[in-house]
Amino acid sequence: MSAVVDNLVEVYGEAADPVRAVAMAAYMRDQFPFLGIASPARRDLSRRVLAGRPAPDEAALLAEARACWALPQREYRYFACERLRRHAKTLSVEALPTVRHLIVTEPWWDTVDALAAHVVGILVQRHPELVSTMDEWAGGDDLWLTRTAILHQLSYRGRTDTDRLLRYCEARATHTDFFIRKAIGWALREYAKTDPDAVRRFVQTHTTLSGLSAREALKNLK
Repeated sequence: MSAVVDNLVEVYGEAADPVRAVAMAAYMRDQFPFLGIASPARRDLSRRVLAGRPAPDEAALLAEARACWALPQREYRYFACERLRRHAKTLSVEALPTVRHLIVTEPWWDTVDALAAHVVGILVQRHPELVSTMDEWAGGDDLWLTRTAILHQLSYRGRTDTDRLLRYCEARATHTDFFIRKAIGWALREYAKTDPDAVRRFVQTHTTLSGLSAREALKNLK
């Protein structure tokens, strides 16, 4: 492992709270082990780990992320997600396979959503040739890649490719999985801050949308 990850393991390990870890694992349906470090404390520890270190190059950043993903406790993955988010604008097209690996390896909403909106979204915005990959993910069989494609424009606001967003939502309108239905509603709700009329029209004309997706989409609209 890199010096950063070695130090991270030491610092996080010293702060582990086994009692809190049980509750944190239970919140995630006991799918993943935790160290038991609450988010504010964890971010303070992360700053300590990174203090005085230069910004990483892409190779080091991706290697750190893979090393964090190889560790069992979820907090290490949160560190990697936040580190990738901080340096997302430095990533090249070649970073996407690693990010894809992170999305599909022991996936759940906690890591997938962070990567979708704040890493994949930035990558696609800076490298438009990756739009075709989003089309593949949106139409593919992997639940979490589909969710990522739907959510990757979440922070685009006025720069949203409206046709693509609505096409993804329409194509998956009848999907039965909660996480896809929720993603559709969330993506539409965020876009409604930019173009509420477009979202209203979409919901009104797409009666195959699940109730969950429709409620989420219109949640903040009068």
